[in-house]
Amino acid sequence: MNANLIVSNILNPPVLFFFLGMIAVLVKSDLEIPPPIPKLFSLYLLLAIGFKGGVELTKSGINQQVVLTILAAIVMACVVPLYTFFILRLKLDTYDSAAIAATYGSISAVTFITASAFLTELGMPFDGFMVAALALMESPAIIVGLILVNFFARDEKREFVWSEVLRDAFLNSSVFLLVGSLIIGMLTGEHGWEVLSPFTQQMFYGVLTFFLLDMGLVAARRIKDLQKTGFFLISFAILIPILNAGVGLLIARAIDMSQGNALLFAVLCASASYIAVPAAMRLTVPEANPSLYVSTALAVTFPFNIIVGIPLYLYGINLLWS
Repeated sequence: MNANLIVSNILNPPVLFFFLGMIAVLVKSDLEIPPPIPKLFSLYLLLAIGFKGGVELTKSGINQQVVLTILAAIVMACVVPLYTFFILRLKLDTYDSAAIAATYGSISAVTFITASAFLTELGMPFDGFMVAALALMESPAIIVGLILVNFFARDEKREFVWSEVLRDAFLNSSVFLLVGSLIIGMLTGEHGWEVLSPFTQQMFYGVLTFFLLDMGLVAARRIKDLQKTGFFLISFAILIPILNAGVGLLIARAIDMSQGNALLFAVLCASASYIAVPAAMRLTVPEANPSLYVSTALAVTFPFNIIVGIPLYLYGINLLWS
């Protein structure tokens, strides 16, 4: 793997601000970002990428490549929780295994955005319809995780209210805003893009940088939780993204994705949710320990992907596509 790619990725301003946030916690600085601001920025990022994806989808149209990519995304979101669940069951109980499996079956929008910025930096093109794949990978993993709990848990007192489960999976704020923005982008097309461009385009990297600064603060605070997870989960949080990305790349090669799209698809397969799925699991599977599924996704997998994972997956693409 070309070490220059890793260095180039690390030297991006958003990634450097992520480290700055981590350092602030480690040196016990009083740097603090008021809670409503990261929430506002996360909503902005979802709106901007959803809207751009809708506009790009209008340009490309619904062709065979778009349909195959979206189907592949849904299949991976359903299959990843299944095999990761049985790996996790070697060491953990059903509730923790299902919650972590759902977390790794879902995606991280911020990792996707960081990979998009990486591709832009390299001048490697990718298609806007990948945002549709992003939007459709979040909910299936939640549903599969809950089905696993319902099927394998031996607690007769446990009852699921499926209407609430489905509502939380499909109408949680992240999915709702992302899909809604995608549809508005499709409806308004180029005209909408010109109108909103100063807001959704020119402010984008500044907001992403500030958001990653906050993510660095949060990730560093979660490092202490890793002491409870032990070697097994830390290894899992590094090796499973590589495995998932490898499977994703083979699928991408089989359905003839472009190299830029393949990298984004691999990143979606390799990333883990630390917002939507934890929120759903906390509500519907209170027996699962949040410090396990949040800390592995946020403090290990997220920094691994943005520092090493993205250049590593590009290296795999260069091998498979050459």
